Amino acid sequence: MTDLGRWRAEALAQSVTDGSQTALSIVEDLLARLDAYDKVQPQIWISRMAPDQLRDAARAVDARVAAGERLPLAGVPFAVKDNIDVVGLDTTAACPAFAYTPQETATVVTRLLEAGAICVGKTNLDQFATGLNGTRSPYGIPRNAYNLAYVSGGSSAGSSVAVAAGLVAFALGTDTAGSGRVPAAFQHLIGFKPTKGRWSSKGLVPACRSQDCISVFTDTVADARLVDQVIAGFDADDAFSRAMHDTALNPARIGVPKPAQRVWFGDSQAEYLYERALERLATQADVIEIDIDFLNEAASLLYNGPWVAERTAAVSDLLERQPEAIDETVRGIVAQGKDISAVDLFRGIYRLAELQRQAEQMWASVDMLAFPTTGTTYRVAEMLAAPVALNSNLGRYTNFVNLLDMAAIAVPAGVRANGTGFGITLIGPASTDTGLMDAAEAYLAQAELPAPPSLDLEGKMERVRLAVVGAHLKDMPLHWQLTSREAQFVGAFETAQNYRLYAMADSTPPKPALVHSEDGAKIAVEVYELDVAAFGSFVAEVPAPLAIGTVTLADGSSVKGFVAEPRATIGAKDITHFGGWRAFVAGA
Repeated sequence: MTDLGRWRAEALAQSVTDGSQTALSIVEDLLARLDAYDKVQPQIWISRMAPDQLRDAARAVDARVAAGERLPLAGVPFAVKDNIDVVGLDTTAACPAFAYTPQETATVVTRLLEAGAICVGKTNLDQFATGLNGTRSPYGIPRNAYNLAYVSGGSSAGSSVAVAAGLVAFALGTDTAGSGRVPAAFQHLIGFKPTKGRWSSKGLVPACRSQDCISVFTDTVADARLVDQVIAGFDADDAFSRAMHDTALNPARIGVPKPAQRVWFGDSQAEYLYERALERLATQADVIEIDIDFLNEAASLLYNGPWVAERTAAVSDLLERQPEAIDETVRGIVAQGKDISAVDLFRGIYRLAELQRQAEQMWASVDMLAFPTTGTTYRVAEMLAAPVALNSNLGRYTNFVNLLDMAAIAVPAGVRANGTGFGITLIGPASTDTGLMDAAEAYLAQAELPAPPSLDLEGKMERVRLAVVGAHLKDMPLHWQLTSREAQFVGAFETAQNYRLYAMADSTPPKPALVHSEDGAKIAVEVYELDVAAFGSFVAEVPAPLAIGTVTLADGSSVKGFVAEPRATIGAKDITHFGGWRAFVAGA
């Protein structure tokens, strides 16, 4: 199959409204897309409407349009996370033993159907929406659409992949701790998490009922805005619904974590892309560094405090009756709530109230936050090996948002070398939802982001970028060690200002040593790209006192590259002033 290309809800609906295509023609295209991508990731779905059901739904939409109805989502295909009720499809929450047949469709889905959208099916998720990675489901593991070795993000895993792969124009997820934002970041999507109560949660299987939000994945902010216009509104049948009026947001002051509080878990690409995002935001507003310790404390209450008991309450019957039916990692989390007392809960409520007061004080000094959505991403194999610790890392910048009653929208902010996405999340006080969308559009309009890469349709070979500085340069004696491994030339670059270059003594063939130094200069390098296996075999041949480490380039990005042990400079000649090995060889 070929890359399908993403759909956009606004454009599809307009095309059906103006008659340039029909809802039925969209469904025929949809069925072809589903059939093609089922060969890649069938596990993103738990259940789907039958083809004839989809065709009948499309004909009904076409009839409504022909009758003169104005349908803001006419003929737009969408997906629903399988912890949200849709009549005609069982709700499983990714647990077969929990599954039931709903008698009523969730309010948010009903509003979408009334607006002319067409529900395609129910998507896979971390069981009971407990996880941020997408690997905790008996229905299989949805993987990142751009690199199948990596996690999709969760818990709204299938929903995010369905949009990223171009199967639907938008998909509903849920977001209690970041489940609607983390997958958006990893797959170059918009992930809108409304203020609690803005969208009805009637018909949602609760994770933490007092904190749950239904969310949406889209390709554009405009589509998220369109879905919000259809869905938002008070629902008297939902005890947690709130009558809400938009609050103006003028993000002239943007709060960001202090540098010492930015944790990247070894992901230098994420660090670089975040700095680039802040540079762009700084052209629009004052960027203010804030202390986020209190936000981290609030986040800890969700999984390491009494709110774990709310997850326990959501599945308590199954936990008592059939515990083995629950995913082992999920069971280990929710079972902890049985040991939390009412005293623990009230202490947590009191502490959260104090932290909410600190949040109010923060909003007096900043108008909006711009945080990394996540500090890193992981391969599926890594997540399965350390499912709790690595999942916790993914929630570092997301877990506090609902507890402190904030709205958020995740937006793309760059592409890692492995094809996965990096994103930032714009966060505001409750009811600033439309203002956050405005801010997201303003950021994206001047961010100059590359388009998402091609879909990974068969499993990419991961590639590594390597900076060479001496004998491996083009036309130099050891360049063959790169060409024999089919290394691809990326470009000529310079290092950051803090390196010195030495011509090593008694080295055959002659080689330089690149050494980090605060009083250094920029040094010319060439960057090549190799697959992981070729990179590994190359590293195995690097002789001491040289080694492969991480080299910072002049633009702030990092690549692997030659570095040297201190003994490499013994008897060596400092040639930093030449600016590179090629210039030294030419002038020696």
